[in-house]
Amino acid sequence: MTEYLRALVLGAAAGGGLPQWNCGCENCMDARAGNAGLVPQTQSSIAFTSDGCDWAVFNASPDIRQQLLDNAVLHPRSLRDTPVASVTLTNGDIDHIAGLLVIREKQPFNVFATREIISVISANPVFNVVDRNLVAINEVSLGQSYEPAPGLTAELFAVPGKVPLYLEGEQVQTDLEGEQTVGVKLTGRGKTAYYIPGCALMTPALAERMRGADLVFFDGTVFTDTEMIDTGTGVKTGRRMGHMPVSGNDGSIAAFSSLDVAMRVFVHINNTNPMWRPDSTARREVEASGWQIGYDGMEVAI
Repeated sequence: MTEYLRALVLGAAAGGGLPQWNCGCENCMDARAGNAGLVPQTQSSIAFTSDGCDWAVFNASPDIRQQLLDNAVLHPRSLRDTPVASVTLTNGDIDHIAGLLVIREKQPFNVFATREIISVISANPVFNVVDRNLVAINEVSLGQSYEPAPGLTAELFAVPGKVPLYLEGEQVQTDLEGEQTVGVKLTGRGKTAYYIPGCALMTPALAERMRGADLVFFDGTVFTDTEMIDTGTGVKTGRRMGHMPVSGNDGSIAAFSSLDVAMRVFVHINNTNPMWRPDSTARREVEASGWQIGYDGMEVAI
């Protein structure tokens, strides 16, 4: 039995993964070819365990089948079985909920989410394929403690963000604070970790919440706010998409500089992000500031 709170990065990339199927940017081309030290990465998901046997998954990526295959600790232990005790959803983005359709084969587990996120799933009849007689959909209020796996306590809290792209109207507020975008606080084995794959803005309250944490997995979508525009792969800034940049005076590196977090790891990294490249100035800046760059299969024990 483990004596640690363990985290396993199932997917370190943002929506679309690395490489993205229709993208010919430098990162995606090199990841396909195996050049420049770039390795393909699947879409955003992570798992935690306190006992080494039962795992809580956070966000059900469209790549979840491959992620479960790639990590032996998540393989079945008997004829019909899974070490996955639960799935918690942090927003209603397709890259965080579509995996529920993949793991639909009559297997019991729990789903935890806010009322707002559950309403998104409930409004689409395709999710009825997930058998409610076996899969319990549990509504969790902000600030409410729940147990996603034995020995593991979780709490959801609001993070500045926006509604999913497919629910956007003419006017989009990117710094909403409510049930549509949440972070997760996890405690186990006397340690505290946070998982925040999407964050549009660092508020004083959010910064204070994470101060002194043992471990934080944080939104690393874009290195600069105009990255998608600069690479010719999009027309929106990072903040317009609901993600604060990694670099700059108002970026996440600067925001964490005085928070005394013991270990900081970027996840949910877009395919265009230059910090994927081992030889880049972006990666050197990230690592010099004390951050690590998450990758598929990365394990952390605290």
